[in-house]
Amino acid sequence: MKTDTLFYQLFQSFHTLLFELIDRPIAEAEGYKFSSAEIKEKAFRFDGIFMPITNDKPIFLAEVQFQPKEDFYSEFLAEIFLYLNQYRPAQDWQAVAIFARHKSEPTPDKFCQELITLGRIKRVYLEDLRQETNSHGIEIIQLILATEKKAPTIARKLAEKVEQETNTELRDNVVEFIEAVLVYKFPKLSRQEVEAMFTHSDLKKTRVYQEAVLEGRQEGLQIGEQRGLQIGEQRGLQRQVAMLLRQLTRKFGKVNPRLKTRISKLSEIQLENLAVAIFDFETVADLNAWLRTQS
Repeated sequence: MKTDTLFYQLFQSFHTLLFELIDRPIAEAEGYKFSSAEIKEKAFRFDGIFMPITNDKPIFLAEVQFQPKEDFYSEFLAEIFLYLNQYRPAQDWQAVAIFARHKSEPTPDKFCQELITLGRIKRVYLEDLRQETNSHGIEIIQLILATEKKAPTIARKLAEKVEQETNTELRDNVVEFIEAVLVYKFPKLSRQEVEAMFTHSDLKKTRVYQEAVLEGRQEGLQIGEQRGLQIGEQRGLQRQVAMLLRQLTRKFGKVNPRLKTRISKLSEIQLENLAVAIFDFETVADLNAWLRTQS
């Protein structure tokens, strides 16, 4: 699963999520702006930087790790100190190491342990987030960590719950995240299996279900196995394009139709490369320059 991109989008969409994970008052999130910064000398990149608007609050430097990695702490510290040297922030800082499970964390060396003891590095273990919650961001994390057997039930319950939301933008955003997690988590999942997770509630009224119904009508009764595979691949690309366009819209505002058309014509590999390259873009001109390299 492409957890780096997914967590970037989670942090971007649910601006209180990090503060929930580190047990700080949610109200503090109002004084922060989320971003991702590349440390150019070594091409390191944080999974998330929460920059306070004022100088009296700390910067939070977040890194997410799902797989065991022995040099995690050495790389994380390298990112931190290169960032401090390169950007010279006036604010204090705190690092947040987010592990999928306790076993994902390597044993900290003596220096790291001292920083942990001092509170410079705070550790979060996502597998501990098992209790009922009203946070949609944490519920999506629970879905990410769910086993293949339990994921459909969790996805369905979350979808039914979010359908009660009066904020339609939030509701649609959560449903799109459910889709994204299922696509990343189960790349071989058929359309019918995805649909089954939404047909047991009032989600029949939502964009996800309505599009599925429309697609089904267009396909006809019998499309053949090969045709079905082609349509499945096409839908996968369409989902990737839609997610990237949403991310670009959040970053730059409105994306003009010409750029949307160029992005929709990219191959699967190019779309995956764009998902990573987005982090480096500061202006729409950067996006245009990148697209020119793909022609």
